[in-house]
Amino acid sequence: QVQLVESGGGLVQAGGSLRLSCAVSESIFSISDMGWYRQAPEKSRELVAQITSGGTTTYADSMKGRFTISRDNAKNTVYLQMNSLKPEDTAVYYCNAKGPWYRPYNYWGQGTQVTVSS
Repeated sequence: QVQLVESGGGLVQAGGSLRLSCAVSESIFSISDMGWYRQAPEKSRELVAQITSGGTTTYADSMKGRFTISRDNAKNTVYLQMNSLKPEDTAVYYCNAKGPWYRPYNYWGQGTQVTVSS
């Protein structure tokens, strides 16, 4: 069974930084498009950033310039570097793995809490 395990969340002051990690348990990582999503209380889950299996990245507008997604295929791990954090970035952050057209799948991690104090 595929598992996605996030780590790196925590409490940080506004203006600070955190780096989230998501380790994927199986060799599907190299063919997966990886994403980070977040869900704040009483809000819908939203996309933060994505990185394709080929390394192409996309970001939500409010994260551009502050967040950086990257991947290490040798470690089956995707990262989210978050800088200049704001209180409105407070949310549970989820890792996601999507399969290619010839082997579709959609896996989620359990989430990691990020809290930004003002």
